[in-house]
Amino acid sequence: MAALRRSSSRLKLLTERLGEWRRLQRRNIYKKKWASSRPRVPSTQLALQNMDMNYSLQFGDLWPSIRLSLLCEQKYAALLNGFGDVDKVIHEMERQQALDFVYEARRKSECQGPVCTSHADPQLEAMQDLPPNLQTPESYSEPSVFSSNTDQELPSILEMKQSLPISPNLKCFTFPRGGITRFKPARADGLRLLEYYLMDAASLLPVLALDVQPGHTVLDLCAAPGGKCLALLQTECCRQLAVNDISSSRLSRLRKILHSYVPKNVRTEDKLRITAFDGRHWGELERNTFDRVLVDVPCTTDRHSVLEEDNNIFSRLRLRERQRLPLLQTQLLVSGILATKPGGSIMYSTCSLSQLQNEYVVERAMEVAATEHNVELRLVNLTAIRTLYRDTFNFNDHCRVGELVLPHLTANYGPMYFCKLQRIH
Repeated sequence: MAALRRSSSRLKLLTERLGEWRRLQRRNIYKKKWASSRPRVPSTQLALQNMDMNYSLQFGDLWPSIRLSLLCEQKYAALLNGFGDVDKVIHEMERQQALDFVYEARRKSECQGPVCTSHADPQLEAMQDLPPNLQTPESYSEPSVFSSNTDQELPSILEMKQSLPISPNLKCFTFPRGGITRFKPARADGLRLLEYYLMDAASLLPVLALDVQPGHTVLDLCAAPGGKCLALLQTECCRQLAVNDISSSRLSRLRKILHSYVPKNVRTEDKLRITAFDGRHWGELERNTFDRVLVDVPCTTDRHSVLEEDNNIFSRLRLRERQRLPLLQTQLLVSGILATKPGGSIMYSTCSLSQLQNEYVVERAMEVAATEHNVELRLVNLTAIRTLYRDTFNFNDHCRVGELVLPHLTANYGPMYFCKLQRIH
């Protein structure tokens, strides 16, 4: 009997423990469901956390101002459509007190007389000795890839006396620095073409500095959504423009933009070629072909990443894609270098503040081009770009190579990084 009672008590104890185990399992299952359904940290917040961690080290005391500007409304400019009724639009822009910043920079640099020079610094006064057709600088020197621009904030007098070519025929209107006026949406003119294209004015700087001249063959390797491609067409200098992007949906958006701004006779296949190749292999497809190549690579798009959840690269699901960006950017730049003729120029650009996606990519691509492809490149000094357009943009003075436009509340353009290379052979 004693043995039977002990067996009964053990069975009762086991039954109780089994019940506890089952309740524990149910509780864990419930917690798992609860954890998977609770709100996650938004991608915009992840982007901001990542930037706080990295850019506070990169920019130091400048970062709070840049951060605030990224979170505020971006300032836009109006790229004039040269294929439409130009005089009418210019008159309307002047009535709104908007200025063509490209023309204004050149006018100020050419300004003569005591009124213009009395308060100018000596470096800027040196520009007055330039010829009337003063334009933006292509190059001044051949600095080392690892040299710093910090000791060359302004070009020397000798450098400023050299010719400074930029891509012609571009007119882009902005409202005065510090103003909050916004452009209205563009309207169609009598030719059914939209009068102007609203864009970040800093996005025009890579096209200006690329120096596209009449008769050039040009490649826009990562063209979509199409702002820089449209600017290249506005120069009216491209004998043929090859427009490429691997994304078919983005190319569809680009086609719509071209259809809204460019006449049909300019969109013919012999003048404008649109393709959807993997840009990393373009150097193999058409090597030594183009006079000018623009490589506006995919990047973290910093301003979009802190404001928009849609297609945000800081999403947890795109972590690996984001980590591979510098490699992709380097491959695209090397491909663009190989597609350029000896003597031609390559412009690399991003809309990111990250040194890892900017200066380091340029330095690595130059190294790969030299060691693996025996291609010699020269880094073009764009310091005078910063001098000419410093009244419109807020430039970073501490880029290792190239130039970087920093967002600022009084001039909330950018970020925009651009660096120009010239292929020697």
